[in-house]
Amino acid sequence: MSEYRLEMREVVKTFPGVKALDHAQLKLKPGTVHALMGENGAGKSTLMKCMFGIYHMDEGEVYYEGEKVSFKGPLDALKKGIAMVHQELQPITERSIGENIYVGRYPTKHYGPVTVIDHDKMYKDAAEVLEKVHLNFDPRAKLSSLSVSQMQLVEIAKAVSAQCKVLILDEPTSSLTAAEVEALFTIVNELRAEGVSIVYISHKMDEILRISDEVTIMRDGQYVGTWEAKELTTDFIITKMVGRELTNLYPPRSNTPGEVIYKVEDFTSINPKSFRHCSFEVRKGEILGVAGLVGAQRTELMEGLFGLRNHSAGTITYKGKELHVKQPKDAINNGIAMLTEDRRATGILGVLSVADNISVASLNQYLKFGFMLDDSKIEKLVQENKEKMSIKTPSSKTQIQSLSGGNQQKVLIARWLANDPDVLILDEPTRGIDVGAKYEIYCIIAELAKQGKSIIMISSEMSELIGMSDRIMVMCDGRVTGFIDGDKANQENIMELATQFE
Repeated sequence: MSEYRLEMREVVKTFPGVKALDHAQLKLKPGTVHALMGENGAGKSTLMKCMFGIYHMDEGEVYYEGEKVSFKGPLDALKKGIAMVHQELQPITERSIGENIYVGRYPTKHYGPVTVIDHDKMYKDAAEVLEKVHLNFDPRAKLSSLSVSQMQLVEIAKAVSAQCKVLILDEPTSSLTAAEVEALFTIVNELRAEGVSIVYISHKMDEILRISDEVTIMRDGQYVGTWEAKELTTDFIITKMVGRELTNLYPPRSNTPGEVIYKVEDFTSINPKSFRHCSFEVRKGEILGVAGLVGAQRTELMEGLFGLRNHSAGTITYKGKELHVKQPKDAINNGIAMLTEDRRATGILGVLSVADNISVASLNQYLKFGFMLDDSKIEKLVQENKEKMSIKTPSSKTQIQSLSGGNQQKVLIARWLANDPDVLILDEPTRGIDVGAKYEIYCIIAELAKQGKSIIMISSEMSELIGMSDRIMVMCDGRVTGFIDGDKANQENIMELATQFE
């Protein structure tokens, strides 16, 4: 009997123009948490999708409990006891929590020749699964009544309900609060104790070193190595992931903030539970970080300023003139851009090409004869940005959804820069991006500030705010509670302002 529950050997997977996996491998022991790490585009998710039957390997073998297997699809893998919680959730929000847990494998009962779903059994079983993973949700409630992070926990309950022996968690904490992360770790530890093999994909080093037994690192679709987690340090992992040492996590900056270019006074949401009486200003060439705990209404405030949410009071002064923003095009037409928090849901146009995604916000600049798109000009725009931002894509016609998260984010930044904005609102610009790609994004942000662009950057990573910001604005419960100069900022004084509830 093999000591491994599952082995993937010499796996090769090629997509048009790119070799995503180049003789990759993975070996999972029973009752362990095995971290899978690498930069965006290293092939982690592709390898897991090959394991789960979403992709079919070009070469390679999979052995499960000593037996060679070949899954035709995810249901095939699920029946064998392999479950996967994807980074991009695909919930059926208008159906109940119980229906989402058992979708595709509902319990049934028979009335003569007629087979129907046994709803009573489904909700009873769903309640037991939710209790097992410590979720106090009504299985009959609509999934839409939950937050995104709660939906992610329901996905984990769904995997547990399949009584899996192998559980793949792809960026499971990307949208979870600190308390929810602790709840997830409790579930993971209980499953490990029951003998479940867990593959844990994350870019968060502290999580990896805390929860993992073993760590496998991939780079450029290839297997780099596997180590005991207790032997590793953050520096060692980064070096193996990027193939070089990163001596500084943040680039040196040479921007010099100038005059005030953007001023907000007494900005208040139409929703009394959202942002209220918010005032701040941003200087030319300044990076203003925005800090706050979950629920501080940082995103909601920025969406209000960009015309995505209604406000009941307040003024925006831009370049000395009052600006009336009722919808996003009002902001865009005045040289203000916003990179949204969820690139999958509200950023990329997944089935369209890289060229389409870069040019979509500025198509009126690329017309000939006043009504026809000038493809040659658009292609020039794409190539300029591809080179300037080191966007890795086989061609400008490649669908953006096939790119790594870091490259998707660069495309979205390029989209807004095509409009030559003076103010860029960046909401969690490095979420779900590996350390190497993060550094590249930081360099882009620092260069934009040096060019005189004004940057407003929301981030949930305090180290990122401290490392990148000229000033930090802190919010708590919908209010601005204070400002800290970047060179004086630390986790303690940020947290003090972030917890100043009324």
